[in-house]
Amino acid sequence: HINGDLVTIHGVRNFEYRSDTDFTPRWETRTYDLRKLDSANIIAVYWAGKAIAHIMVSFGFEGKDYLAVSIETRKEKGESYSTLAGFFRQYELYYVVADERDVIGVRTTYRQPQEDVYVYGVNGNLESVRRFFLDYLKSINDLHQNPTYYNTLTTNCTTSILMHARINPESPPMSWKILLSGYVPEYLYDLGRLETAKTFPELEKLSHVNARARAADKDPAFSERIRQG
Repeated sequence: HINGDLVTIHGVRNFEYRSDTDFTPRWETRTYDLRKLDSANIIAVYWAGKAIAHIMVSFGFEGKDYLAVSIETRKEKGESYSTLAGFFRQYELYYVVADERDVIGVRTTYRQPQEDVYVYGVNGNLESVRRFFLDYLKSINDLHQNPTYYNTLTTNCTTSILMHARINPESPPMSWKILLSGYVPEYLYDLGRLETAKTFPELEKLSHVNARARAADKDPAFSERIRQG
């Protein structure tokens, strides 16, 4: 619900994990002030080599409060994921709106095998970040009214982000590095959308948050701690 500069989101996921299958569910209602929205972040998750990653976006409010959005399939109980089946209207499209401690922590600490998570701050003016965020909210509300399907190629975690970015005139052009999603951070770096004072390998090393995420674990300051350094 949007009321002026205040956005209220229902169903924000903030689970307490003991493992990736043993957890205490927590669905929260949170309100965010658009006047405090000051950053967008790309989160890249790797589990099977360099070429493929799960890409998420996180929005920061005054450098303390972060809201992550992960575009996924919504699997039914007992249903496993198949890349091939994802081409054929098998899985519903789902936007997981969550606390960073949930969507990052479950991957760095509780999922076995653990996955490698990188967090990159994106360069962009605040008006563009605001339009980007509001476009996400529009799609979430549209999806609530009109469910649709995930597609492995055309409507996945990465191509959907690009579609949201197109609300801004400076959105990145399509590239094979978007389809091979593991190269998205390097692609954004080449476009000057990430910090370029360091080489990409240096930035990549600094952006790897696994050790900091495990140390922060259930700390309410999780998002601040994973960004230290």
